[in-house]
Amino acid sequence: MAPESYKRIVLNSRPVADFEPDTFRTEVLPFTSLGKPGAQQALVQCTWLSLDPAMRGYVRDARSYLPPVQIGETMRAQGVGVVVAVGEGSKFQVGDHVTGAWGMTEYAVVQDKVLEKLELYPGVQPLDYLNTLGSSGLTAYFGLKNVGEVKTGEKLVISGAAGSVGSIACQLGKAAGAKVYAIAGSPEKCEWLEKEIGVEKAFNYKSPTFAQDFKDSVGYLDVYFDNVGGDILDFMLTRLNKNARIILCGAISAYSKSYWIL
Repeated sequence: MAPESYKRIVLNSRPVADFEPDTFRTEVLPFTSLGKPGAQQALVQCTWLSLDPAMRGYVRDARSYLPPVQIGETMRAQGVGVVVAVGEGSKFQVGDHVTGAWGMTEYAVVQDKVLEKLELYPGVQPLDYLNTLGSSGLTAYFGLKNVGEVKTGEKLVISGAAGSVGSIACQLGKAAGAKVYAIAGSPEKCEWLEKEIGVEKAFNYKSPTFAQDFKDSVGYLDVYFDNVGGDILDFMLTRLNKNARIILCGAISAYSKSYWIL
């Protein structure tokens, strides 16, 4: 039975720096306002959403690889969900698990062409397509394999190592036989990276002895997987072995700055 209403989160204002309490607002709308799916459309019930650093860029009113989210629009987000109704000629069936960028909403009518059916192989859950089998996993995999070309025995350093991309890159680096060193922002994260993920050593960049600790333990590196940019990247540029490679993945240290460099 269809619900009487559904919730969605919309962009309420554009923050200057960090997200503020009034950056977003929640709206409760009649379920009937969605309408029925049309030709080659599907009505999707969202089950999981991915919250990503890239969202800070989505709300900035500036040219980028995607147009900015407009005030009053549903906030952009990648999700996984289940098809609950289909329109004429849709390639999906009720009950299909799908992924797509329908945004922060409990239900959405979505064009077939922007949905992807999930293949739930043995041991795979739909949520896996927002992490290991989703953009985070693909970013880590191709960054290390195609850009970093990491090899057995090399020293691999990963910043933002406790994040979605960084934590997967740590594991892939270990699987490739590299000596993996992680950089994160708290003792708890560093302990998790060492004990659970199994990196050689994790460094808290907020520690006053971070730079010296890194020099003493790592020395010089062969591959740097950069998720943060800023001062950490500047420091790593001074610690490169000959023929070292740098994977420029993200610059999260600057995502909430009041300026933006394209």
